Amino acid sequence: MEKAGIAGARKHLFFCIGPDCCAGVEGQALWDYAKRRVKELGVPVMRTKAACFRICRDGPWLVVYPDGTWYGKMTPERLDRILAEHVLGGSPVRSWVAAENPLVGPES
Repeated sequence: MEKAGIAGARKHLFFCIGPDCCAGVEGQALWDYAKRRVKELGVPVMRTKAACFRICRDGPWLVVYPDGTWYGKMTPERLDRILAEHVLGGSPVRSWVAAENPLVGPES
């Protein structure tokens, strides 16, 4: 669990890398870029990839949890901006937000 960075993670980046929403090669290239970039920048996140979010268009997709902010049409350039502004800066890139569905704890 320590190697995975669970204890220090502030966000969870959840990627849909195709093959239905985008070409599998495109999705895998984004995933490879994300792994390298997160490590290079020392961004305190967990990351997970999936083969399908059942949206099947406008991918690759990224959901930033616990915020529940959905971004489509992901590229390395978009990811860099999202890492800087949303993940590290706390402000989603509003012009790219496709949906928001934040995770919330149990109500008191």
